[in-house]
Amino acid sequence: MHKRCRVAVVVVLILIASQAVAATKAEKARQKVLAAKIDAILAEPQAARGFWGVEVVSLRSGTTLYERNAEKLFTPASNTKLFITAAALALIGPEHKFRTTVEAAAAPDRYGRISGDLMLVGRGDPNLSGRTLPYKTRTERGQPPVFVLEQLADQLAARGVRVVEGDVVADDTYFVFERYAEGWSYDDVARAWGAPVSALSLNDNVLFIRILPGERAGEKAFVTLDPFPETFQIDNRLVTTAAGSGPRNVVVDRQPGSNTLTLWGSIPADDTGTSEAIALEDPADFSARIFRRLLERRGINVYGKARARHQEPMGLPTFHVTATASAGGGPVETGSAVPRTVVLATHESLPLLEDLRVINKVSQNLHAEMALRLLGREKGTAGSIEAGLSVLQFFLTPAGVNPAEVVLYDGSGLSRKNLVSPRAVVGLLRYAAGQPWGAAYRETLPVAGQDGSLAERFRGTGAEGRVQAKTGSMEHVKSLSGYLTTLGGEPIAFSILSNNHTFSYEQADAVIDRIVQAVVDDRTARRRKK
Repeated sequence: MHKRCRVAVVVVLILIASQAVAATKAEKARQKVLAAKIDAILAEPQAARGFWGVEVVSLRSGTTLYERNAEKLFTPASNTKLFITAAALALIGPEHKFRTTVEAAAAPDRYGRISGDLMLVGRGDPNLSGRTLPYKTRTERGQPPVFVLEQLADQLAARGVRVVEGDVVADDTYFVFERYAEGWSYDDVARAWGAPVSALSLNDNVLFIRILPGERAGEKAFVTLDPFPETFQIDNRLVTTAAGSGPRNVVVDRQPGSNTLTLWGSIPADDTGTSEAIALEDPADFSARIFRRLLERRGINVYGKARARHQEPMGLPTFHVTATASAGGGPVETGSAVPRTVVLATHESLPLLEDLRVINKVSQNLHAEMALRLLGREKGTAGSIEAGLSVLQFFLTPAGVNPAEVVLYDGSGLSRKNLVSPRAVVGLLRYAAGQPWGAAYRETLPVAGQDGSLAERFRGTGAEGRVQAKTGSMEHVKSLSGYLTTLGGEPIAFSILSNNHTFSYEQADAVIDRIVQAVVDDRTARRRKK
């Protein structure tokens, strides 16, 4: 090589090296500034009492911009859903659809008779309800809670079914009969957020209770249930007080295993009323009884009972027989496998992606649990918690997430036994961002200041519309993990997990939001482009 050429090459290499050194120094200075901001927030007295884990990584360069206890294990609350929904998108696929069918051993004869049982078969559709899909900014329920069952009953009537000589059987054996996961609180399972899991889930497995004041002080409040109010016995001790007497004080209690609702407290006569969702005990049994009633309303005579068919965790399917208004109950039976059947009516869901959006936008626990069991059923050995978690571990390994930093007992995050590290969460987010389904995954997350569980947060700040992240809340637990774009235009994956704090949910949110805002405010990336 000519001497001048060699000199030129050396000069270029020196310039490149100098630029690299300068860039490294600038990056370190940037990290130092960000660290100072976040450390100051977490050093404040209330925040300092808690245990914090934070990791912030540039999706462009892979550089870790900030970390604190990133490898430590935290209770993640609903950040658990990030793992389940990612695995569902990757392994099941966004276009998967659920089929709910009505089946019998044979088609109706020329007189419209079904000689045996009529089976309502669930296959894990979480949206057998009046929920409006696709989800847009907030939950809407434009149809009656039993709308899908009404459609199925209409199909049977149109097909000429007039008599069912056997029972109405609600079959949820597509999933193993595991209503609750290990580590759930006793206080949770009677509430909407702890609704039991079933492959045949109707109206999110809850009843809506509506409470209105009586006409005058001293009278009992009005209490209504929808749908199928016969499900619960109501012990109403709720008293109407004088108009203007102060805020309502309403307590609704249902003990796990009980079908008695007890209400007490007071509600002023000028109160506009309140409502609450109460979890069911056995969703398939509930569906069987409602479906039987819907058939009778259409002139279809049912001679048999309403009962549920479950797949017990370690045994054969069982028949749970329930008494109805027109037929007495019977003993619990043990049955064999379902014989070949004829499909008489069908409901097909919208694509799975629409429900993953519901799961992450509004943090829907039941739907997340059903997604976990769907993973086990479709990609593992059974529609069970254990099988679903085994599939999840299989998914995480090639994603580069350390299995030792993801210890899960459920799909929703309701279990107090769940443990994950901020590094594992960010590792998942980084992996997802590079996958064909990554854009769809990101789109399922709440948008700051706009929708879902972030609709009221970050409004009027630089973070509004720039953050897409999953929230998480439990007593002494707060989390927020997802994606953001800085004011400098740099894409970021982040995870903020907080345990053992003593301040309110609102105060915890405020601390997390300040950390996120500090990351968003970085304009370094824009300056580098100039």
